Parts: sequence; C-alpha cells; structure tokens
Amino acid sequence: MTISDDALPLPSAAEAFEAIPFGEEPLTADVLMQAVLLLRTAVTGDAKRIAAHIGATPDDAAIANLAHYLALRHHDLRPLQRELMWRGLSSLGRLESRVLPTLDAVAATLGAVTGHPSPFPAPDKTAFFAGEARLTAATDAMFGPAPAMRRTRIMVTLPSEAAGDPALVLDLARRGMDIARINCAHDGNIAWRGMATNVRTAATVVGRDIKVLMDIAGPKIRTEAVTAPKKAKLQPGDRLRLVAGGEPRACEAVPFSAAVSLPEMVTRLTPGDRVRYDDGKLEGVVESVADGEAVVRVTTVKAGGTKLRPEKGLNLPDTALGLSPLTAKDEDDLTTVIECADMIGYSFVSRPDDIDLLEAALARHGTRERPLGLVAKIERPEAVTNLPALMARALRARPFAVMIARGDLAAEIGFERLAEMQEELLWLCEAAAVPAIWATQVLEDLVKDGVPSRGEMTDAAMAARAECVMLNKGPAVGTAIELLDHLLGRMDSHAFKKTAQLRALRSW
Repeated sequence: MTISDDALPLPSAAEAFEAIPFGEEPLTADVLMQAVLLLRTAVTGDAKRIAAHIGATPDDAAIANLAHYLALRHHDLRPLQRELMWRGLSSLGRLESRVLPTLDAVAATLGAVTGHPSPFPAPDKTAFFAGEARLTAATDAMFGPAPAMRRTRIMVTLPSEAAGDPALVLDLARRGMDIARINCAHDGNIAWRGMATNVRTAATVVGRDIKVLMDIAGPKIRTEAVTAPKKAKLQPGDRLRLVAGGEPRACEAVPFSAAVSLPEMVTRLTPGDRVRYDDGKLEGVVESVADGEAVVRVTTVKAGGTKLRPEKGLNLPDTALGLSPLTAKDEDDLTTVIECADMIGYSFVSRPDDIDLLEAALARHGTRERPLGLVAKIERPEAVTNLPALMARALRARPFAVMIARGDLAAEIGFERLAEMQEELLWLCEAAAVPAIWATQVLEDLVKDGVPSRGEMTDAAMAARAECVMLNKGPAVGTAIELLDHLLGRMDSHAFKKTAQLRALRSW
C-alpha cells in the first residue's frame, strides 16, 4: 500500500479519512496505517491552500509547519488518538512543532508492524526536533540567551521611578529580570531614555543581556475625567453616561458619568452594544446614544460594586471602531523607541495590513544597526482570527513574538473563553516557532500586597509553557521576580510545553 501527497486530491483523502470505521472494535494495523496516510495526504493538500491564504513564503519552514498544524486541526482526531495510544504509539497530542515528522514517524512504525513500508521515510532525530530548535533560536534572537536554570524569561514593567533611580533597576536585574518593559502610555521620552539607560547599566553590572521592550500606546480607550456621587460604587441597574466631548455630565437619573480618551467610540456605539470597564470588572449594555453621549446600563460588576475612576480601560466587544492601531502619538514616539529599545510592543494589531503600517512608519524613521524586534499584542477577536496571517507577514521583516494580553483579550471575548483561547494561542505560536509572552495579572496579589493567592501561583506555574512571563509594576515586584524565578526553574524540570518531563520523584 502506497499513498503519496498527490495520489488523492484533498476532498477524497479527507473524506476517506473521515469514513474510517472508528468505534468500539479496534482497527487492524493495516487500516490504522491507512488512516494515518490518508490524514497526511489531506493535511498536505489543505496546508497548501492555507499557506497561500495567509501569504506564507515557500521557503519558510516554520510557517509551513503552522499551515500543516492548522490543516490537521480541521479534523477531529480523538478516535484516531485512542487507536494509536493503546498500541504504544504517539497520540499526536504533542506535535505542534513537528506535524509531518510525527505523522511520518507513526506511519513508519506502523509500516514495520504491517510489513507494508510507508512511502514517507521516518525522520531522523535532528529532523524530528527541528521545530523545537527553530523556536529556541527565535526565542534567543528575540529575548537573548536563557538564564542558566530556566527556559522562560521574566519581563517586568518599569514604574516611573525607574527613570531616576538606577538602584531600583539594578535590584530588579539582580533578582532575575530578563526584559524591562517601558509602557509608552505613561511618562515621556525623557523618562523613557532614563529607564533604558538604567537598564543598560544594570545589565553591565550583573553581566547579563537584559532587553528593553517599549510598548507604544495605540488607540487605547480609557476613562478621563469622571463624576460620581461621593463614595458611591456602580452596581447592577445603575446608569453611566459616556461623554464624547467636554466635561462629564451627571443627573439624578444617570448619576455616574465619564469623559473618554477616544471621542469617536461614543458616536459609534449603538443600543445593545456591550461595554466593559477596567479589564471586565464591570459590564453594561448601551441603552441610548444621542448628541455625543451614550447611556450605559450596568448589568454585572465585581462583588461589592466598582468605583468609577479616571485612566481605566474600556472595551467594546460588539462595536466596530475601524481605528488605526498606530496613532499620531505613536509615530512621534517611534524616534525614541528606535533609539532605546530592543523590541517594540504593538497594541491593537488585528490584520496583516497593520504590520505593513508599522513597517512603513519605521522605515520613515530610517534604519538602525541592530534589528528591532516586534511584539504583537493579541487583544481583540480579530487578532485571534488573523493570527496565522499576522505571523506570516511579521516574520518576513524582523524577529517576532506574540504577547497574550489576557486582560483586554478576556474583556473582548469573555472570561469564560479565555482559558481555552490562551491554550490555542500557545499552540499556534509553538507551531510557527514564535515566542509567546504570558501577560496580565501574573502574581498580581503578590506584586501589590506581598502575599500570593493559591490561584495565581497555579497560573504562574502554567505560564512556564510560554517563552516569557510578564509581571506588572508594584511595591513587591522584586519579591515576585524571585518567586517566579524559582518557580519557573522547578517547572522546567516537570514539563516542556505539553510534554511531561519525568524526572525522579523524591517525595515518596
């Protein structure tokens, strides 16, 4: 029995695979081998169309593997997995970085069992693990060499004080910071230059290459001036008026009001649209829109209610804003970013054209000696849908990574979907050999109050599957760095991505 990539057109191979009689009765080894070969044929055919759709170049092995992975995941593989598992073969559950090598290895083993050699040779060890090597190389190029005792890097958002306090930055570096993040939504270019200088100095002192990420603000929608009854908190049933221009306006029927940083967001709202405030701590529904104002009825808040404050984020999951991810302020900030940063964080990127927009802006500022890495922040549903094409476009130009911005992403897609979505994003990044950054509220209680919660410790341990974990600023961030440094080192001995590492256990 021989089946080549071109022996069956895609519909025939896919339909034949779906017709395999998986069920309670075990398949014979011959039928199981046929199933694997049919699946391979279907995957390679579908991957060609996927690669063309996302704009992949023919010689890009990482994006080719991503296309194979997307094609593979169009099929329900659970019945096939169970047939493979009880025979002691790979269940295909850890093939993100090596789709065809895994299928070829399984087919070769089944060929030896059946006496019908597979038409596809088994990969050697180097070829089988080539995807892992690509991801390691991409991670090192983006984030610098890994620390001695852990694979996952630690990124820390610098507070404003870091601009004028070299000792603060040096302390973070000594505790284990690998990447310093500068949030360009705050402070200004003089402060950013001070922060970057202090990071470079600290790196020299500790003898490590500490990278600088500068995160341009983008069209972030925030509350500005607010008005509310004294000490009052928003509760379900309350009404909140959002004002496109001028001062916030409250009245007896609508006692809460806020101006917004992006006036056009108000005019583009329609009745029924959802509005989420402060990373989803409050959700409401638009009741009416008129004369540059929108009235929102609160439907859900955190326990005890939510205070209305300035400088808090707003998310509009149902509203098409049509905004450019690159603002005039961002264009001005690029001069300092190019001068000071190793990586640029790109907010609200949603489509491949957004990558071109940034590339054109960077080109207008001229070239620089060392390549500037690009971190795409995945915050909106459109970015999730378009991620393969975003990867294919971005990887043409420069080192590239993805930040899973879990705060905005949860507020956009809903908290109940975040857990599964962050898993899928990690899988796609691994398939494309793109480093992933696990961000938002990691060890937040510890950073703010000095004591971690049990839930956030588990979350931080799970973050070891990413190439980088981001901590926010806070009074106890130094303690959080040390804890995370030790935790990630221990987790490296237990798991790599989805693969358990079976080190010797000493507790029993």
